[in-house]
Amino acid sequence: MKSYFRISDIRSDLESGSVSCVELVRHYLAKIEENKHLNAFLEVWGEEALEKAAEVDAKIASGHAGRLAGVVIALKDVLAFKDHKVSSSSKILKGFESTYNATVVERLLAEDAIFIGRTNCDEFAMGASNENSAFGPVLNAADTSRVPGGSSGGSAVAVQAGMAHAALGSDTGGSIRQPAAFCGLFGLKPTYGLISRWGLLAYASSFDQIGPMCKSLEDTMLLTSIMSGADGNDASMDQQPNRHYQAANPEKKYRFAVMRQAVEHPGLDSQVAEKTRFLLEKLQSQGHEITYFDFELLDYMVPAYYVLTTAEASSNLSRYSGLLYGYRSGDAKDLETTFTLSRSQGFGPEVKRRIMLGTFVLSSDYYDAYYQKAQKVRRIIKDKTAEVLKQADAILIPTTSTPAFKLGEKSKDPVAMYLADLFTVQANLAGNCAISLPLFENRDGLPIGMQLMCSHFQEQNLFDISQELLNIAKE
Repeated sequence: MKSYFRISDIRSDLESGSVSCVELVRHYLAKIEENKHLNAFLEVWGEEALEKAAEVDAKIASGHAGRLAGVVIALKDVLAFKDHKVSSSSKILKGFESTYNATVVERLLAEDAIFIGRTNCDEFAMGASNENSAFGPVLNAADTSRVPGGSSGGSAVAVQAGMAHAALGSDTGGSIRQPAAFCGLFGLKPTYGLISRWGLLAYASSFDQIGPMCKSLEDTMLLTSIMSGADGNDASMDQQPNRHYQAANPEKKYRFAVMRQAVEHPGLDSQVAEKTRFLLEKLQSQGHEITYFDFELLDYMVPAYYVLTTAEASSNLSRYSGLLYGYRSGDAKDLETTFTLSRSQGFGPEVKRRIMLGTFVLSSDYYDAYYQKAQKVRRIIKDKTAEVLKQADAILIPTTSTPAFKLGEKSKDPVAMYLADLFTVQANLAGNCAISLPLFENRDGLPIGMQLMCSHFQEQNLFDISQELLNIAKE
């Protein structure tokens, strides 16, 4: 079966009768079996997906199929799907099944999407390499000695290796964009509040956003359109109706702002720097405006991010106690040991590290010194980002400082792993929309992503500029 890069091509072939939904699902199931060694899926819903495919085929025949008929989607293991397991790739939620659908799941199902399985991720979305899962690391299909990025590494590899047409991930500090960059995909972190978080197992509630991972910009726009819009279950989101993003390539010249500290960073890989310079020169030669700005807060962004997200994580993860659901230690003898042993045995080392750090920064002796100060830094970052974007259409920098790194390369050094988020955390701290574009490869064939960031709720502008960059990179 041919590879599909766009949903519109799938729909065209379905309507002509040259392929059926059942055939598509069988194809993806075969690819999942073929690529089991990549460890991208924790669970595959094969029989259920085939039954759903048959239903959608009948809808297509009757002319009542939704916009996502025939589109096979993988779900990151942090999204609630009614009567299906969800575990955040953690032992602490062993055996737990969701009793309801996440809003994004509900909206995709309403358009006849077919969910094929749940994908591996860093435990509770805490990681930049997908090495923190309780179920083992995911391998990058481009080079199995390398990580796929995290935390949405399983979702990225599912699409990269053709095991699903698209996937959903969550982005707290780069967890969609970084694996998208490492796996050669489009990865969108929407504006905070554009897409409902209802049904997302929370890591840091004021940072988390759900977004798509796709092989085309067109599909990214369609999935974002379907998932966006008001939801009474999520009071933190913008209560506007669904946006409808459309492919557009307006003939205009854009103003790009480039962070000097990012493109001149000593840790920037030489080939990433080379591709960045090439892109900037091409943009300038075609009449686009390139300006450089200083962002002295770059070195403060990752520390502020980790102070705030670990504080929120220590609160969000307190609900996993071993009492009501999930893992309960067999060694527990009373209420106190049920709490302590279930949590100490159920959570992995990185999650425990972040819970303890978050509890520390929220303690009465250190609240002002760490948490409150980090909140002030966050506000300054948000204001500075807005100020830059008043004078530019988009901020353009590499998504990551390096291509995909080797398995185990950073896992023994938490600080080095945290710095893998250096270029992506700004969008989460400020709440802006940002996208990673698969524009280049290095000389070893490893993908290199470029990141665009726009103002709040300017996703259409983000997509328009993305199309311009894609056109230039193809030349």
